[in-house]
Amino acid sequence: MGSRRDAFHTQPAPGCAESPVVGVDACRTGWVAVTLDEEGRFAGADTAEALSELLGRVPDAAVVAVDMPLGLLAEGWREADALATTMVAPHRSRVFSVPPREVWEADGYDGANAVCRRLTGQGLSRQSWGLAAKLREANACRDGGDHRLYEVHPEVSFAALGEGRPVPWSKKSWSGQAVRRRLLADQGILLPDDLGPAGRVPPDDVLDAAAAAWSARRIALQAARSLPDPPQTTETGLAVAIWY
Repeated sequence: MGSRRDAFHTQPAPGCAESPVVGVDACRTGWVAVTLDEEGRFAGADTAEALSELLGRVPDAAVVAVDMPLGLLAEGWREADALATTMVAPHRSRVFSVPPREVWEADGYDGANAVCRRLTGQGLSRQSWGLAAKLREANACRDGGDHRLYEVHPEVSFAALGEGRPVPWSKKSWSGQAVRRRLLADQGILLPDDLGPAGRVPPDDVLDAAAAAWSARRIALQAARSLPDPPQTTETGLAVAIWY
């Protein structure tokens, strides 16, 4: 395993964020993004069917934090997911464990489930397999050379925003969304009522993208922490970690 700096090549200087940052979440229609300016304030929201399209619209972004597993191991379970599960306890179902790369290379759920049982001794849920297309898409972007991409998990970010306490209410509930929006506002991330096309995206996806943007700014400032620390690495040396 390399150090955090080795795994992520170059980063902005400590305490310096001279470019905007972006948080991205998967949604039913593709992807939704929230951009923060150099001061960490809301600068806009956007949607796109393809992640590569969205990335092409933010060429100046220093960091793009994505709510999607980045970095698939050749064997075994990822440490990041186990640590994230502990961080959001007792709401452990908010995090799913990511099996090895070969599982995600299967043609369909039945094959993926069989590979998962062979490699890990455990099956793969259909809900997890539902992420396969977007998981492959996000990893193809980073594996293809866009090292602005970092993996985040919004529930981990919200727990960090809550001083280590996960939000007790579901992100789809009235109370859950109100608390998450307040936590972001306390950090100066004020989400307007009118988000343009992104306003048609479900509110929990927009809130997740905003939490990812908060983590992206922390990464740009080199104030972020990783699960695990230092990260695991893929066979090609890319980091396998959840940042917050």
